[in-house]
Amino acid sequence: MTRINDVSRRGLLGLVSGAAAMASLPRGAAAAAPSPTELFVTEAGKGRKLMLLHGWTADGEDWIWQLPALEARYRTVTVDLRGHGRSAVPPSGHYRPADYVADIEALIEGRFRGARFILIGHSMGGQIAARLAARRPDLVDAVVSVDGALGFAAETAPLFGKVSRDLQSGGPALVAPALFETVYDKATPAALRRWHARRVQGMPAHVVRESFGPLFLGPDQVGTGAQSERFLRGLKTPFYHLCRDPAQARRMQPWFSHPASKVDAWDHAGHWIMQDRPEEVNAAILAWIERV
Repeated sequence: MTRINDVSRRGLLGLVSGAAAMASLPRGAAAAAPSPTELFVTEAGKGRKLMLLHGWTADGEDWIWQLPALEARYRTVTVDLRGHGRSAVPPSGHYRPADYVADIEALIEGRFRGARFILIGHSMGGQIAARLAARRPDLVDAVVSVDGALGFAAETAPLFGKVSRDLQSGGPALVAPALFETVYDKATPAALRRWHARRVQGMPAHVVRESFGPLFLGPDQVGTGAQSERFLRGLKTPFYHLCRDPAQARRMQPWFSHPASKVDAWDHAGHWIMQDRPEEVNAAILAWIERV
């Protein structure tokens, strides 16, 4: 079993030179065709349609600091992704990015037929939004990615492989919060850290384990290296990416072809940028949406 000190910041970052491992499905499992599942969704506001997609191990409550600002101007749909929050929990083997994308595609086509959305995604939700924009540009007007699981340097793949292996061999309730501690800002409140950690403790372990690896590892990943660059260069949808690394921002900026697209680096914030700096993030997102 993985001990908490095995996935400390030093332990994680010290393994960047190791080999990446694929951990997308249980051993011996075959990938099935995506099958949409029942999602918990809330709606409020009027006007242009937005959809909020949270990240790995989170739920729609992550956007609570954004909802009043967005709902005051737009019809805002907030989703709990499969296996997360109040949504249905499919069995093991159904947590690839394609499965998450199929849910959102089915939701738009079934509940909002004929509508187009601006998708706002955090972390894993940012990658899901980008994948849907690539697959179904007819459904997506624009994408906002808040530190989305995209554009990481190839050198980070072994780190993600190490985390994926630790999730398989250890307890996700320990491994995930240890990873979170490496991506917080020093000013991130203790209450947010405890909330994020406690939430993982209430999740089915197979959801946490199986959702992480395919974002960054394997032939279909679009989170790291040249595969991520090729994927993002192929997007024609307006794209606003907020990240925390200035070098990553400079590297990614030329990848987007739409003239309204932009990449900003945010300091004094951890991975949950929208929670560490809510007022500034709200203002930046609203200003950008008004231009696209």
